[in-house]
Amino acid sequence: MVSGEFWHLCLNTVIYVHITSWRYGKLAIENLFWLGYVGAFGGLLFAFIQIRKVMAYPEGSEKMVKISEAIRQGANAYMYRQYTTVTIFFLSMFILLMILSIFGLVNQFTPYAFITGGFFTGLSGFIGMRIATYANVRTANAAQTGLNKALRVAFSSGSVMGFVVNGLGLLDLTTWFLLLKFVFKVSDADIAQTMVTFGMGIASMAMFARVGGGIFTKAADVGADLVGKVEAGIPEDDPRNPAVIADNVGDNVGDVAGMGADLYESNSNAIVATIALGFAAGYGYAGFLLPILVSTVGVICSIIGTFFVRTKEKANQKSLLRSLHSGVFVAGGLAALATIPLTLWLSHASGPDMWSIRWGMLIAVFAGIVSGFIVSYSTEHFTSDAAKPTRDLAQSSETGTATLMIGGLSLGMKSTAGPILAVSIAAIISFTVSGGFAGNEMAGLYSIGLAAVAMLATNAIILATDAFGPVADNAGGIAEMAKLPPEVRERTDALDSLGNTTAATGKGFAISSTAFTALALLAAYVNEANTSLGALGLAELDLRLTNPAVLIGLFVGGALAFVFAAFCISGVHRAAQSVVIEVRRQFREIAGLMEGTADADYAKCVDICTINAQKEMIAPSILAVLAPIVTGLVLGPAGVVGMLGGVIASGFCMAIFMLNAGGAWDNAKKYIEAGNHEGKGSDNHKAAVIGDTVGDPLKDTAGPSFNILITLASTVSIVFVGVATRFSIIDLIRNISIG
Repeated sequence: MVSGEFWHLCLNTVIYVHITSWRYGKLAIENLFWLGYVGAFGGLLFAFIQIRKVMAYPEGSEKMVKISEAIRQGANAYMYRQYTTVTIFFLSMFILLMILSIFGLVNQFTPYAFITGGFFTGLSGFIGMRIATYANVRTANAAQTGLNKALRVAFSSGSVMGFVVNGLGLLDLTTWFLLLKFVFKVSDADIAQTMVTFGMGIASMAMFARVGGGIFTKAADVGADLVGKVEAGIPEDDPRNPAVIADNVGDNVGDVAGMGADLYESNSNAIVATIALGFAAGYGYAGFLLPILVSTVGVICSIIGTFFVRTKEKANQKSLLRSLHSGVFVAGGLAALATIPLTLWLSHASGPDMWSIRWGMLIAVFAGIVSGFIVSYSTEHFTSDAAKPTRDLAQSSETGTATLMIGGLSLGMKSTAGPILAVSIAAIISFTVSGGFAGNEMAGLYSIGLAAVAMLATNAIILATDAFGPVADNAGGIAEMAKLPPEVRERTDALDSLGNTTAATGKGFAISSTAFTALALLAAYVNEANTSLGALGLAELDLRLTNPAVLIGLFVGGALAFVFAAFCISGVHRAAQSVVIEVRRQFREIAGLMEGTADADYAKCVDICTINAQKEMIAPSILAVLAPIVTGLVLGPAGVVGMLGGVIASGFCMAIFMLNAGGAWDNAKKYIEAGNHEGKGSDNHKAAVIGDTVGDPLKDTAGPSFNILITLASTVSIVFVGVATRFSIIDLIRNISIG
């Protein structure tokens, strides 16, 4: 519980900063962009402190260290292969963007912004993955002492991921602005365009990281569960299972590195979209700076929030969730208060246009933060095994696998209503209070962008509560393989189950914020397209639904979401089949493996998952890049608007459905494994394992990739808008017909 004196001090600080900043509000705003470095270096410094804290904990026995080292080596090998593959794509895109810059279709900085965006996204995921592979064994060892200590180790590890993501994002954005403004002295239009290209590089790298890591981790998980639990009847993480190390490697490359790149993309592209709309609205540098400062404040408030995360021994799921909520709510509350003086100061310094919507922007910020909490609550309600929906789902295992599957599908579909209504209402409020319906459309859209930035302002602590889950999962595997006392596995399982819920929450935050960001990027695309058409002496876009290009584009966008999901799921399907065949082969051919007198060939399963993940991640990633380009070439910019509308609507619904259905199936299985409904080894448990297996590629591969699909398609569309306005087939046919 936070004392009244604490909140009184916070309020007095806000008032003081408000008065002081107002006095100096007429400073040249472009000279204040260095404040982005406060959030960047503050976040990175705190991450470094957390790394030192994690590394100071003891690792445990020699056997535990050996298992952890095997997981680390597998994760490093995978990341090396992934970055080798991704480098080829980035070099190809760099050359293409260089060619486009020569012909004047993009500015000269675009290719380099694309590269740096991808580099920092990959770096953030790699750093988070590395510390997770060192924290897993330390969490397992700490669990021998108590639950609270294990939580502190795992949460500190997750904090590294959270603060590195926000720190590096602010570092890259701030540096690019300062270089473009003061070194290269380019126009505001080129600054806005370069920032969007930076966002395309981020989304491209995040796509490869999330899809590739998701395919790896779920192929290993499905293979290990189907043969180990269902066919062989051995416990989860049993060292006799040849896929057990691959499963633990997957937790790191998919649920840490992939997730880190994912939320890096969500946070950075929310800022990028808002910057683009600030330029379009005519707010100048104040419109550029406000989202960066909101994110900076969020980092500082997140640091404060981490000190409120603690728990007691023998805590249940509800009390563990309350522990994490205390940190998130403190951070969110402080961030909401701190944005008041920032918004008033910048709008005052900007001029009458931004000043006139100051209260609208503040309401939008609060609407974004509140909608984030609503999404969090909705996700927890449908996925936590402490809540009725997941417990009812577990009970449906009493009547077999089919009813459990039907129940999970129904639960996932039902769960889409809350987040979609929350985001829709927040977007309408943000648009309305800033005059969007009163003729000031760009102001309303800018406020929607601010709502997205505000929702993700405390992304660092949200990601910290998410990223500790895979560390706890790994710790449980190490405890099982090292044969630690049963109470150790009970503690790590409690944290792992909590991690499943918070992971679903983090993914829900990502896709919900992307809905705001996508609206902002869609508006930015329309503005860019009309500007490009105007420069060619052509009429503005016809965006009526009766325009065939728009209507066909809607169908294309809706289908794109389903085809993309199919590629992701079929990638897991094929890779998992290879793992199942290999695990069966080893059980059959290695004498003494089932008796525990011979060792499994763990490296073979890791290698199979790595090769398959690299191969299977290419199709969905390339599809996301090519779809908007091809749509623009065929249907023109109006068709691209339709396509983006279709993929935003269908992708948002599909993502929530997949994330929550998969999370509920997973936690229903864990609820049964805790001793409910006849417990482990029962027919009920086997039914739940099947449900969890079906849900795995939904919640950890396809579902969390939708937000990247949406923003990648949007940013690619903006970067290639000049191509769509000049070379579309439908416009050529129209001109011939008129001629």
